[in-house]
Amino acid sequence: AMEKSYMSVFLLLIAISCALAKDVGKKDTKETTAKPKLPQTLSRGFFFTSNRPLMIIHHLEECPHSQALKKVFAEHKEIQKLAEKFILLNLVYETTDKNLSPDGQYVPRILFIDPSLTVRADITGRYSNRLYAYEPSDISLLYSNMQKALKLLKTEL
Repeated sequence: AMEKSYMSVFLLLIAISCALAKDVGKKDTKETTAKPKLPQTLSRGFFFTSNRPLMIIHHLEECPHSQALKKVFAEHKEIQKLAEKFILLNLVYETTDKNLSPDGQYVPRILFIDPSLTVRADITGRYSNRLYAYEPSDISLLYSNMQKALKLLKTEL
Protein backbone atom coordinates (compact mmCIF):
# COMPACT_ATOMS: atom_id res chain seq x y z
CA ALA A 1 0.00 0.00 0.00
CA MET A 2 2.87 2.36 0.84
CA GLU A 3 4.56 1.74 -2.50
CA LYS A 4 1.25 2.37 -4.26
CA SER A 5 0.95 5.74 -2.45
CA TYR A 6 4.47 6.73 -3.44
CA MET A 7 3.77 5.69 -7.00
CA SER A 8 0.63 7.82 -7.19
CA VAL A 9 2.56 10.85 -5.86
CA PHE A 10 5.36 10.07 -8.33
CA LEU A 11 2.91 9.82 -11.25
CA LEU A 12 1.27 13.07 -10.17
CA LEU A 13 4.68 14.75 -10.15
CA ILE A 14 5.51 13.32 -13.58
CA ALA A 15 2.27 14.76 -14.94
CA ILE A 16 3.10 18.16 -13.43
CA SER A 17 6.66 18.08 -14.71
CA CYS A 18 5.40 17.35 -18.22
CA ALA A 19 3.00 20.27 -17.96
CA LEU A 20 5.80 22.53 -16.76
CA ALA A 21 8.34 21.36 -19.35
CA LYS A 22 7.58 24.45 -21.44
CA ASP A 23 9.15 26.58 -18.67
CA VAL A 24 12.46 24.76 -18.85
CA GLY A 25 15.20 26.31 -20.97
CA LYS A 26 16.65 24.41 -23.95
CA LYS A 27 20.00 23.85 -22.21
CA ASP A 28 18.32 22.23 -19.18
CA THR A 29 16.14 20.05 -21.39
CA LYS A 30 19.18 18.63 -23.17
CA GLU A 31 20.87 17.81 -19.86
CA THR A 32 17.72 16.13 -18.55
CA THR A 33 17.16 13.98 -21.63
CA ALA A 34 20.83 12.96 -21.78
CA LYS A 35 20.61 11.12 -18.44
CA PRO A 36 20.11 7.36 -18.80
CA LYS A 37 17.64 6.34 -16.05
CA LEU A 38 14.19 7.51 -17.08
CA PRO A 39 12.20 7.44 -13.79
CA GLN A 40 15.01 9.15 -11.90
CA THR A 41 15.40 11.73 -14.66
CA LEU A 42 11.75 12.71 -14.43
CA SER A 43 11.69 13.21 -10.67
CA ARG A 44 15.11 14.83 -10.56
CA GLY A 45 14.47 17.00 -13.59
CA PHE A 46 11.24 18.20 -12.06
CA PHE A 47 12.87 19.49 -8.90
CA PHE A 48 16.46 20.14 -9.77
CA THR A 49 16.17 21.65 -13.23
CA SER A 50 13.59 24.10 -11.97
CA ASN A 51 15.40 24.35 -8.61
CA ARG A 52 12.08 25.15 -6.95
CA PRO A 53 10.39 23.30 -4.11
CA LEU A 54 6.82 22.06 -4.47
CA MET A 55 4.05 23.66 -2.43
CA ILE A 56 0.69 21.88 -2.54
CA ILE A 57 -2.33 23.96 -1.54
CA HIS A 58 -5.49 21.95 -0.84
CA HIS A 59 -8.61 24.09 -0.89
CA LEU A 60 -12.24 23.98 -1.96
CA GLU A 61 -14.12 26.70 -3.83
CA GLU A 62 -17.17 26.50 -1.55
CA CYS A 63 -15.11 26.58 1.67
CA PRO A 64 -15.18 30.00 3.40
CA HIS A 65 -11.88 29.26 5.19
CA SER A 66 -10.20 28.42 1.87
CA GLN A 67 -11.55 31.60 0.27
CA ALA A 68 -10.42 33.76 3.21
CA LEU A 69 -6.88 32.31 3.07
CA LYS A 70 -6.77 32.66 -0.72
CA LYS A 71 -7.69 36.37 -0.44
CA VAL A 72 -4.98 37.10 2.17
CA PHE A 73 -2.43 35.04 0.20
CA ALA A 74 -3.21 36.97 -3.00
CA GLU A 75 -2.94 40.36 -1.26
CA HIS A 76 0.35 39.62 0.54
CA LYS A 77 3.00 41.17 -1.73
CA GLU A 78 5.98 39.40 -0.12
CA ILE A 79 4.26 36.01 -0.40
CA GLN A 80 3.41 36.66 -4.05
CA LYS A 81 7.06 37.47 -4.76
CA LEU A 82 8.27 34.40 -2.81
CA ALA A 83 5.68 32.15 -4.52
CA GLU A 84 7.53 32.67 -7.82
CA LYS A 85 10.35 30.54 -6.36
CA PHE A 86 7.96 27.60 -5.84
CA ILE A 87 6.08 25.21 -8.02
CA LEU A 88 2.56 25.78 -6.72
CA LEU A 89 0.00 23.05 -7.10
CA ASN A 90 -3.57 24.04 -6.28
CA LEU A 91 -5.75 21.02 -5.53
CA VAL A 92 -9.43 21.93 -5.48
CA TYR A 93 -10.55 18.36 -4.84
CA GLU A 94 -9.74 15.91 -2.10
CA THR A 95 -7.14 13.29 -2.84
CA THR A 96 -7.25 9.67 -1.73
CA ASP A 97 -3.45 9.70 -1.45
CA LYS A 98 -2.59 9.34 2.25
CA ASN A 99 0.80 11.00 1.66
CA LEU A 100 -1.01 14.21 0.75
CA SER A 101 -3.29 14.04 3.82
CA PRO A 102 -0.85 12.85 6.51
CA ASP A 103 -3.01 14.02 9.41
CA GLY A 104 -6.46 14.08 7.83
CA GLN A 105 -8.49 15.58 5.04
CA TYR A 106 -9.24 19.19 5.88
CA VAL A 107 -9.01 22.41 3.93
CA PRO A 108 -7.21 24.63 3.54
CA ARG A 109 -3.96 22.76 4.11
CA ILE A 110 -0.56 23.53 2.66
CA LEU A 111 2.17 20.93 2.27
CA PHE A 112 5.77 21.44 1.29
CA ILE A 113 7.31 18.54 -0.67
CA ASP A 114 11.05 17.97 -0.93
CA PRO A 115 13.01 16.47 -3.86
CA SER A 116 12.76 12.96 -2.37
CA LEU A 117 8.95 13.33 -2.81
CA THR A 118 8.46 13.49 0.94
CA VAL A 119 6.05 15.79 2.77
CA ARG A 120 8.10 18.03 5.03
CA ALA A 121 6.71 17.19 8.47
CA ASP A 122 9.03 19.84 9.92
CA ILE A 123 7.21 22.67 8.10
CA THR A 124 3.79 23.00 9.71
CA GLY A 125 1.25 25.54 10.85
CA ARG A 126 0.39 26.33 14.46
CA TYR A 127 -2.44 23.85 15.07
CA SER A 128 -1.61 20.50 16.69
CA ASN A 129 -4.85 18.88 15.47
CA ARG A 130 -4.38 20.11 11.86
CA LEU A 131 -0.64 20.36 11.27
CA TYR A 132 -0.80 21.79 7.76
CA ALA A 133 -3.71 24.22 8.28
CA TYR A 134 -3.29 27.97 7.97
CA GLU A 135 -5.86 30.61 8.87
CA PRO A 136 -5.75 34.14 7.35
CA SER A 137 -4.22 35.35 10.64
CA ASP A 138 -1.34 32.86 10.12
CA ILE A 139 -0.12 34.51 6.92
CA SER A 140 3.19 35.63 8.47
CA LEU A 141 3.83 32.05 9.66
CA LEU A 142 3.09 30.77 6.15
CA TYR A 143 5.54 33.33 4.76
CA SER A 144 8.29 32.23 7.16
CA ASN A 145 7.54 28.56 6.36
CA MET A 146 7.93 29.31 2.65
CA GLN A 147 11.32 30.90 3.41
CA LYS A 148 12.24 27.84 5.51
CA ALA A 149 11.29 25.48 2.65
CA LEU A 150 13.51 27.40 0.22
CA LYS A 151 16.40 27.43 2.68
CA LEU A 152 16.08 23.68 3.34
CA LEU A 153 16.04 22.91 -0.37
CA LYS A 154 19.30 24.84 -0.86
CA THR A 155 21.05 23.26 2.12
CA GLU A 156 19.93 19.71 1.28
CA LEU A 157 20.89 19.73 -2.40
